[in-house]
Amino acid sequence: MMIAPTRLLRGGASIPQLGLGTWPLDDAQAAGAVSSAIQRGYRLIDTAENYGNERGVGEGVRQSGLPRGEIFITSKFNRQWHSIDGARTACEASLKRLGVEYLDLLLIHWPNPDQNAYVDAFAGLIKLREAGLVRAIGTSNFKQAHLLRLIDHGFVPEVNQIQLDPRHGRGDLLAFHQLHGIATEGWSPLGKGKDLLAHPVLAEIAEEHGRTPAQVALRWQVQQGIIPIPKSADAARQSTNLDVFSFTLSADDMTALAALDEGDSGIMDSDAFGH
Repeated sequence: MMIAPTRLLRGGASIPQLGLGTWPLDDAQAAGAVSSAIQRGYRLIDTAENYGNERGVGEGVRQSGLPRGEIFITSKFNRQWHSIDGARTACEASLKRLGVEYLDLLLIHWPNPDQNAYVDAFAGLIKLREAGLVRAIGTSNFKQAHLLRLIDHGFVPEVNQIQLDPRHGRGDLLAFHQLHGIATEGWSPLGKGKDLLAHPVLAEIAEEHGRTPAQVALRWQVQQGIIPIPKSADAARQSTNLDVFSFTLSADDMTALAALDEGDSGIMDSDAFGH
């Protein structure tokens, strides 16, 4: 059984280098997928208030039979909680739905700059970490400008979770993350739909390594230090997606995959969208 290696976050928590995404699974689907994934070696499980499946995720963790301390659970909260007290309210609600006493990572799901309150939300996250209700704190879908505003207030997220795949390499934002010691998580790491995995460049590299296109896309991210969180409720695909730590892409492979980058086309604009 493959278990992903871990890396240290700025605050000292250890996070697995690949996890399971759970959007858009409902509670029943999430319970089955999470239990299956943990049995196959996953230790990082990603959910959110907005997914509506935190109860199912918590049930899946319990069904797995592993101690709570061996599972890294991430959740995220919505725009209505963007205040110091609101972050506490959101966290406590997620803890209750999940049936756990603490979160390993809590993220502001979207910056929602129109309401201009994500700095207060992050201040609330810091208080939650100090209180021991969360072990690590961060953001999701934040652009460089949003992160700079936090940094100007003395706040540096431990993680920024962003849309990322070989067609959306996010190179400028990755460099910014690295400069400031922010870990990058990638959502939709296999692209949206199946067109990315059918690309001839991925197919050729996969054939050379005796791997699947999905494994190549995930390995490309892991090899850059990105933490991908692919979603799958299928046990076989869960195992395949996790098995990306036993091979290495060449420099030429990495360059060929980076050349697929289409810039920000297809990236959800977090200045215009958010919940």
